[in-house]
Amino acid sequence: MADDNFIREVNEEYRQDQAKALFDRYGFWAIGVAIIIILAAAGWRGYDYWQSKQAAASGDAFAAALTLADQGKTDEAIKALDDLEKNGHGAYPVLARMRVATALADKKDYKGAVTGFEEVAGDKSVAQSIRDIANLRAAYLLVDHGSYSDVAKHAEALTDDTNPLRFSAREALGLAAWKDGKPADALKLFDEISGDATAPSGARQRANLMAELIRGSGDVK
Repeated sequence: MADDNFIREVNEEYRQDQAKALFDRYGFWAIGVAIIIILAAAGWRGYDYWQSKQAAASGDAFAAALTLADQGKTDEAIKALDDLEKNGHGAYPVLARMRVATALADKKDYKGAVTGFEEVAGDKSVAQSIRDIANLRAAYLLVDHGSYSDVAKHAEALTDDTNPLRFSAREALGLAAWKDGKPADALKLFDEISGDATAPSGARQRANLMAELIRGSGDVK
């Protein structure tokens, strides 16, 4: 037991000597590195807190703009959203751009609305999922306010079997084809949707109704 205690004491002295030697050699630099690490951590926490606070304020501003839109104060809502696009933080500037386009559609400025969605869809700094939604929104507006080719320009790229928006994109193309006097093309698209078990039930129901309407019209033999 005494030998064990002696060995531990020798080891402890040896470690202390090593630590002293290391400190004598590198102590100044070690302290400097430690200070830098502490300051960097504090700075990051401060920046993260500031970002969170700014994002929360942008969220409140976005909610207020939506309230204005719901109250029919479209011009005021657009002004608030324009300000949020310029000065907002986080995802809110992009959401503001999308909501401005929707507000323009509410004002029946369909050309302006489509342009707004197109600008978001073409902005490579925006997440691809948001760009796809912008293309889809433009496509649906163009069903009633454009040609089949206009709709196809925005919707065709979304019809891939791996795209989560494929059913809505096919529905927009089907409606545009039917409106454009292409019932056979429209029927094919609606049958694809209604026959796909992975499609949402609402999309399948609408596709079934459209397929029955087209067949009942006698335009497709």
